[in-house]
Amino acid sequence: MLKILSTSQVKELDAFTIAHEPIASIDLMERACRAFCSWFTEQFDETHRIGIVCGTGNNGGDGLGIARMLHEYGYPVRVWIVYGNVRESEDFQINRKRLPSSINVTEIRQTVTGELFGDCHVLIDALFGSGLSRAVEGIYDEVIHAMNQTDAIRVAVDIPSGLMADVPSSGRIVQAHYTVTFQLPRLAFLLAENFQYVGEWHVVDIGLSKKFIEAAECRHFLLTRSGIKKLVKQRTKFDHKGKFGHALLIAGSTGKMGAAVLAATGALRSGAGLLTVHAPKNGYTILQTAVPEAMVSVDDAANFFSNVPEPGKYNVVGIGPGLGTETQTVQAVDRLLSDFRIPMVIDADALNILATHSFLMHKIPTGSVLTPHPGEFRRLAGDWKNDFERLDRQIEMAARLQSVVIVKGAHTAIAFPDSTLWFNNTGNPGMAKGGSGDALTGILTGLMARGYPATDAARLGCWVHGRAADIAVHEKGRECLITRDLLEKLPEAFRQVGAV
Repeated sequence: MLKILSTSQVKELDAFTIAHEPIASIDLMERACRAFCSWFTEQFDETHRIGIVCGTGNNGGDGLGIARMLHEYGYPVRVWIVYGNVRESEDFQINRKRLPSSINVTEIRQTVTGELFGDCHVLIDALFGSGLSRAVEGIYDEVIHAMNQTDAIRVAVDIPSGLMADVPSSGRIVQAHYTVTFQLPRLAFLLAENFQYVGEWHVVDIGLSKKFIEAAECRHFLLTRSGIKKLVKQRTKFDHKGKFGHALLIAGSTGKMGAAVLAATGALRSGAGLLTVHAPKNGYTILQTAVPEAMVSVDDAANFFSNVPEPGKYNVVGIGPGLGTETQTVQAVDRLLSDFRIPMVIDADALNILATHSFLMHKIPTGSVLTPHPGEFRRLAGDWKNDFERLDRQIEMAARLQSVVIVKGAHTAIAFPDSTLWFNNTGNPGMAKGGSGDALTGILTGLMARGYPATDAARLGCWVHGRAADIAVHEKGRECLITRDLLEKLPEAFRQVGAV
C-alpha cells in the first residue's frame, strides 16, 4: 500500500533524504527533473513546441532543470520566469545559471496581456508546486489565467499551481491535463472536485528515503496490487464448502430481480461456500434459472421483501440491491437488524431506508460494511461544503458505527473504524452504469462469508471489482461495458492478486 503523506511530511521526507543519503539538494532536484523528463519523453515527441512557466522557488528550479534536459533531448523549448513576491531559492539560482543561453527566456514582472503562451503545443507548469500556502494573487493569478486560456496541453510539475494538497483550495488554479508528482500521490489528487485541475496524474520515483516513508505516521493510503496480494487467503487440498461460510443475500423486488442476480453472482464468484438468496415470490424462477448455484428463500410477499428468514445458520448478510422501500420492507429491515447480530453488507435501498429512518443506524452490527455512492452518502450524512469535509464525515461514521464505510466512485474511499482511509485505484468510467454496485455488494458478501474481516474484504473487494472492469474494458470499451462483463472477468482479477 502507498502512504499518502501531508505536504509538511513530504518536505520532511526531502530533508531527511538530503541529510541521510546523503545527497545535495540540487542533485536531488536533478534526479526529480530526470524522472519527469523520462515520463515526458514517452508522451510527447520532439515535434512539440514546449513552453515552461517557472516561479522563482524550488518548483521553478525544477522547471529550469526540465527545460535544460528537454533542450538537450532536441525539443524546442521556451521559458517564462514569473517574478512576484517569492524570493529566488538557491537551487533556482543554480539552475538559472545552468540554463543554456540558446533557450529563449522571458521574464514576467508586470501585468500580463495578450496571448502569452499561444505558440506552445505543451505548457509545463512549474510556478509553485506544493510550496504554496494560500490562494494565488497579483501577477501569479494573471499568469495562471493566461495559461488556462491556451489550447496547449498543460502538464503540472509536482502539483498544479494554486492547488492545495491537504486542504480545500480557493482562487485561481492551473487546469492541468496531466500532473507528474514525485514519489507519492497527494490527497487532493484523489478527490472529484480537483479532477479539473489535476487531470491524469502519475507518480515518478526519485529515490526518496524508504526508511522515512516506512516510519511516517499516516492515515491515508492508496491500494496497490502488491499490498492486496498480502490479504488473499488460499484454499488448501482438504477444504470443503462448510469452511467458506454461508451468506444470506436479501435482494430484489418486482422489476429489479436483475440486481439480485448480479449480487448473487458476485457472491459466488468471490468464494462463498454456500449462498441463500431471500427474494419475493416472483423472483423464485428467475433466481433458480439465472443462478442455479444459489439456494432461494422465498418471501411471503409476491413483489418485495417483507419477512425475515430464521437466523442461526448464516455468518454474513448482504442486503439492498433492488430491494425497494415499501412500508413492509422498512419493517422487515428493522426486524433483520434486531434479530441478526452478524456482520452485514448494506447497500442501495437498504441505505435509503437507513437515511429516512435514522433510528435504525444504531442497530447496525459492528464489523459491517456500508457501500453508498455519493448521493446515498449525502442522504445518510448530510451535505458537505467540499470533498475534504466529506472524507471527515465518512471517517466519523465509520468510527461511530465501528464498521467500514465505502463511498463509491473514481478512487473509491474506504473508511475504517480506526479512522484510516484507503483509496482504490482500479476501475474506469465504463462502470458508471446500473448494476456495478450490486456486483460489489455480492463480492463483499462473498468475501466476508469466506472469512475475511470487513476491513480486508472492503480493500480486496473494491480492488478486484475495479480490476475486473479494467480487464473487461479492453475488450468491450467504456461505452459498451456492462456489469456481466465485469463479473465474467472476476476470475482473472483474483488471479492477478494470487488467488488460485
